[in-house]
Amino acid sequence: MTYTEAKEKLAKYGQEHVLAYYDTLSDADKEALLFQIEDTDLSVLEVYSKRNEEVVKGKIEPLPSMELDEIEANKVEFYATGIDTIKAGKVAAVLLAGGMGTRLGSDNPKGMYDIGLTKEVYIFQRLIENLMDVVHMAGTWVHLFIMTSDKNNDATIGFLTEKNFFGYNPEYVHFFIQEMAPAVDRDGKIFMESPCKMSTSPNGNGGWFSSMAKAGLAAKAKELGIEWLNTFAVDNVLQRIADPVFVGATVKSGKTVGAKGVKKNAPDEKVGVICLENGHPSIVEYYELTDELMNTMNEKGEPAYSFGVILNYLFRLDELMEIADKKMPLHIVEKKISYMDENGETVKPESPNGYKFETLVLDMINLADSCLPFEVVRNREFAPIKNKTGIDSVESARALCLENGIEL
Repeated sequence: MTYTEAKEKLAKYGQEHVLAYYDTLSDADKEALLFQIEDTDLSVLEVYSKRNEEVVKGKIEPLPSMELDEIEANKVEFYATGIDTIKAGKVAAVLLAGGMGTRLGSDNPKGMYDIGLTKEVYIFQRLIENLMDVVHMAGTWVHLFIMTSDKNNDATIGFLTEKNFFGYNPEYVHFFIQEMAPAVDRDGKIFMESPCKMSTSPNGNGGWFSSMAKAGLAAKAKELGIEWLNTFAVDNVLQRIADPVFVGATVKSGKTVGAKGVKKNAPDEKVGVICLENGHPSIVEYYELTDELMNTMNEKGEPAYSFGVILNYLFRLDELMEIADKKMPLHIVEKKISYMDENGETVKPESPNGYKFETLVLDMINLADSCLPFEVVRNREFAPIKNKTGIDSVESARALCLENGIEL
C-alpha cells in the first residue's frame, strides 16, 4: 500500500491522524505502518456511532438439551459413531489461545500459566493431555489448530516447542494468528501505540474462523478431509476435546453444531444459555436473561433455561464456510487501553478510556442452521480459570482437578 492509498483509506473513516508522524519515521517503520493500515479492517469503526443503541432480541424460546440420562442410554452407540468419525480423520480441534494471563498476574500467554502444586502443570499441558486421551482411544492423531494473537504468538510457539508439545505430534499442530481490530478513544479516534503503530486488539473469539481462513488453514482442513471442528477456549482445564460421545451424538442428530453445556448452579449464574431466537439456535447472555425467562418452566416443571454453555462447540466445516460469507455482529466493549500521548509517552489508564470491537463465537451459533445442546457433568468438564482466586479461579480449578484424580 502506498502513502496516498493509506491516506485515502484513513480519510474515509476520519482517521488521518494515524499518519501524523509518518515523515519522522525510518523507511522500515513507514513500511510497517502502511502494512498495518492495509491489513486492518477499519470498517468496524462504522458501528462506533451505534454504540449506545439498544440491541433488541428476537422471540426467545427454549431449546431442549440432550441431558445426561439420554446420553448415558445411548453412550455405546454415540461412542462408536464418534470414534469411527475421528479414526477417519474427519474431526479436528481448534484451541482459542490468543489471550494473556494478565488477570492471573502473568505477562505470558494464558496457556503458559502453571497451576501445579507439587510440580509444573501448565494450562496448555492439561488441554493437550485431555486431547491425548482421545488420540489413545482412536489410535490416530487429531489435527490441532491453535489460534494465537500478535501479542503472544512467538511466546506460545516458543513455549510449546521447548516443551516438545507435551508429547503431541508437532506435525499435527498448526498455528494461526487472530485478526486484530483497532482500539479507539471516546471520540472514535484510533489510539496510537507508537508513532508507527496503531493500537489494536484481537477481534474477539468470534473471529477465530475468519482468522483461520485468512491463514489458509480452513482450506487446508478441507483438503485433509476434516468435516468437523471442535472449538474450545484455553481457560477450561477439565474440558474433553474431540470427545467421541459428543462427536457421535452430534453426527447422529443431523445437527450442524453441537454445544456442550452444564446445568447452571443458580438461575443468575454468569453464563450464557442456549435457546431459540426467532426459530434459530441462539445464546442469551446472563445479563440479557429477564426475570420472566429465568422463571420459565419446561414440561418437567424445571427451569427452561437451565443449561449454561462452556465455549466448547463442534462445528461442521461446510457450514462454517457459508457462515464466513455472512457479516458477524460487532460488539463494542469499553476497556482500559494503553496509548501514546502527544508527548510520545505511553499512558496506562487506571479506568476504561475507550472502546474495542469484538465478534463473539456465540453469534456463530445464531448463524447456524441447527444446534444440539449437549449436557456434560459440571464437576468433570468445567473448571474455567478466569481469576486468580475465588469463583472460576486458579484455586477452584485446582480443587476440581484434584477431585478428578489429576496430579498437581
